[in-house]
Amino acid sequence: MATSYERERQESRHADPLTGLLPVLRSCVRWARRPLQPATRLWRRNIQLRVVATTLLMSLGVVLLLGVVVIGQVKNGLLDAKRQTAQSQAVGGFAVAKEKARNVTDSGDTGSDGRSQTDTATWLNNLVEQLASGGQGVYSVVALSSNAEQQTYSAQADSPGTHGPRGSGGVWPEESVPADLRQSLDRTLEVYERYTSMKSDSVPRGEPALIVGQRLNDPNGKPYQLYYLFPFDQEEKTLGLVKGTLATAGIFVVVLLGAIAWLVVRQVVTPVRMAAQISERLAAGHLQERMKVTGEDDIARLGESFNKMAQTLQVKIQQLEDLSRMQRRFVSDVSHELRTPLTTVRMAADVIHEAREDFDPATSRSAELLQNQLDRFESMLSDLLEISRFDAGAAALEAEPIDLRDVVRRVVDGAEPLAERKGSRIVVHGDEQPVTVEADARRVERVLRNLVVNAVEHGEGRDVHVRMASAGGAVAVAVRDYGVGLKPGEATRVFNRFWRADPARARTTGGTGLGLSIALEDARLHGGWLQAWGEPGGGSQFRLTLPRTGADSLRGSPIALEPEDSRRNRELNAGAAHRSMPAGATALGAALEGAAVQPHTPALHGVPVSRFAAPAIPNMPLSPPRPPAADPAALPGNGARVVGHRAGSGTATHTTTDQAREDES
Repeated sequence: MATSYERERQESRHADPLTGLLPVLRSCVRWARRPLQPATRLWRRNIQLRVVATTLLMSLGVVLLLGVVVIGQVKNGLLDAKRQTAQSQAVGGFAVAKEKARNVTDSGDTGSDGRSQTDTATWLNNLVEQLASGGQGVYSVVALSSNAEQQTYSAQADSPGTHGPRGSGGVWPEESVPADLRQSLDRTLEVYERYTSMKSDSVPRGEPALIVGQRLNDPNGKPYQLYYLFPFDQEEKTLGLVKGTLATAGIFVVVLLGAIAWLVVRQVVTPVRMAAQISERLAAGHLQERMKVTGEDDIARLGESFNKMAQTLQVKIQQLEDLSRMQRRFVSDVSHELRTPLTTVRMAADVIHEAREDFDPATSRSAELLQNQLDRFESMLSDLLEISRFDAGAAALEAEPIDLRDVVRRVVDGAEPLAERKGSRIVVHGDEQPVTVEADARRVERVLRNLVVNAVEHGEGRDVHVRMASAGGAVAVAVRDYGVGLKPGEATRVFNRFWRADPARARTTGGTGLGLSIALEDARLHGGWLQAWGEPGGGSQFRLTLPRTGADSLRGSPIALEPEDSRRNRELNAGAAHRSMPAGATALGAALEGAAVQPHTPALHGVPVSRFAAPAIPNMPLSPPRPPAADPAALPGNGARVVGHRAGSGTATHTTTDQAREDES
């Protein structure tokens, strides 16, 4: 039966139809972006491409703007010239038509009989042909009857004397002259002009033209309309020629500006690219690389400054390398030279320590302190020798297939006496199946011994859990304690040499301060990770992750760096359990949430891991174990996340890292 929380989620999912579309939309966006990724990457990384492309776009915009302005000016100029020419030509033609009609009227050739009407029609045809003869190919002449004449002489529409439509050059008179223009001419004797579409036998669809018309009277005194139509074919040819010239010149200018920008930027970018390449080679260790300097300009001065900087860095790095080499040799030589007097002192100290019962109490106590400090001195001397090998790059890895369970058993057996004194026990998990790995058993055992001993020393008498797991091409061992834990930021510094979480503590307590540093170097020598997690008052966990074979590369760890019983995970599990818990089980879940659970203590090869019972771990959750979580974001020696400090928590005292002498001072 589904819980109320699950039912609410299902109802909300059905209520919102867009919820199911979001994954599809994200997939479509990713699919659309994929082809653009190479071009986007090239655009971000190539400054020369950006400058040239920007120059081309800006030049294209300027050319387009200039072309629009020039074409507009040319078009306006052609239209103005066309209008002036058309008006002059039309006014002259109208004057000629008036003069001819007046001459015929004065000569007395017209009358009221049918013969005079036939002569009027003939006169109008002759007039149109005569006016159009001087402008063939430039304009056409159209004569139409006025609406007043059509109304007066509608009964005589078929008579030969009426003013039927007439046009020159194959023009369609009635289709080419707008009706509103004809109406305007019927109301006045003024000259009208308008843009129209002139249709003819050669251009049935029409072509742009300027029409100029006026209402006149024929020799009989009957009104008619005379029009001049001026097509824009010549102006269109001229405008097309101008557009083509501007387009050709614009393309040439844009390409030329792009080439100029490419050449100019190349002169600046090439030295920068050369400096970047040389910088990469300097970073790779080729300190003798220098830039080639030519000329005396700003780029040349930049190259000279770069070469001076590289020379100074080479000298400084060489000095530091020499100093570091001298320091490593000094540490190695001192460590070796101290072994002879240390052996002599050890022999004398052993004799004194064996005879301490014959001394007075103060001398006997001094003999014990001498013995303890000699042990510490020998351990520190061994660690210094090992560190010097790592610094000199002389550490050798003797890898062979091993079973980590055997290594863990030896480490646990060696740490049992210390666990007895601290009142802790060591619990091993994940030893049911073989955990094989190709590694150096001596170095892995040293790493695990350091982690287990540190966990016991700082576990405040609580259990120490050692967990093993294997997944994919990686194996991992995690050591978990429930001591004072780590403060925020300490998980990344705990691997530093001679570092202490509490500088006030005396150096005589704890280890040499080099154990975790050596463990980190051993992990890196295997190509693995050694990482730490901790929370104040909640203990800490150190995780060693190794590739199963030398050919594998780590992408994650089979054990999560943050343990299941961390404070944050317990709060998350408690919140999830509360939301999914039925209403009747809320009180039972609250009662079980703070219950103490004693972890299971497995046996290793049939032998109990420890004989000591440990107190229950406080605030352990009652949640089933989750499968090991991968940790692909982990980084060697880093990647640890520390939970923030809370009131009442303790302070970690894991020893290690480089600034001990400064801390002690």
